[in-house]
Amino acid sequence: MSDREIQIIIDSFWPLLRAGLLYTLPLAISSFILGLILAVLSALARISGVPILSAISRFYVWIIRGTPLLVQLFIIFYGLPSVGIILPEFIAALIGFSLSVGAYGSEIVRAAIQSISKGQWEAGYSLGMTRSQTLRRIILPQASRVSVPPLANSFIGLVKDTSLAASITYIEMFRKSQEIVARTYEPLVLYMEAAVIYLIFTSILSFFQNKLEKRLGRSSAD
Repeated sequence: MSDREIQIIIDSFWPLLRAGLLYTLPLAISSFILGLILAVLSALARISGVPILSAISRFYVWIIRGTPLLVQLFIIFYGLPSVGIILPEFIAALIGFSLSVGAYGSEIVRAAIQSISKGQWEAGYSLGMTRSQTLRRIILPQASRVSVPPLANSFIGLVKDTSLAASITYIEMFRKSQEIVARTYEPLVLYMEAAVIYLIFTSILSFFQNKLEKRLGRSSAD
């Protein structure tokens, strides 16, 4: 590696890390929170027993899971302006990622709820609880424990997927690396550096995920 390449790595590290901390992670966290709300609502609609709600949930999950996320982002950011809807880069990315998290998370939450034994429902009914009370007080707390590992994996995947926001000109970490590449003409060095920073982020998140899973495991054992 030449002295010039080493200097480029040193000079670009903080701008890339700063973009990751100020733009990549906030986008991922915001999208995950909104997506998780969508996931819970969609899962509850799916198991509600109300045909129209179940059909809407199925259709939403079918559309989002059946089409590429990149295409969805292009439709939101580049397609909607043709019908008069112009969205800022962050809002467009937030909508796209939230819808994606909601669709995939919906299946995780639904599976977690359905994994709880019928005996738990019957126990709630025997205590005089309604279906909604049983769901809220007994089923969802247990289902949340089951859903933590796959949802945590989804969040880690989302942090990496935010790089797709570069395609709609949102200045997150990967987009910043593209800008530096345009000035330095060193794509291999810059993209590898961006990959290393993504790896650092995901490794830290994986560490906390493991700690959380162990804590939940001890709590359930108690």
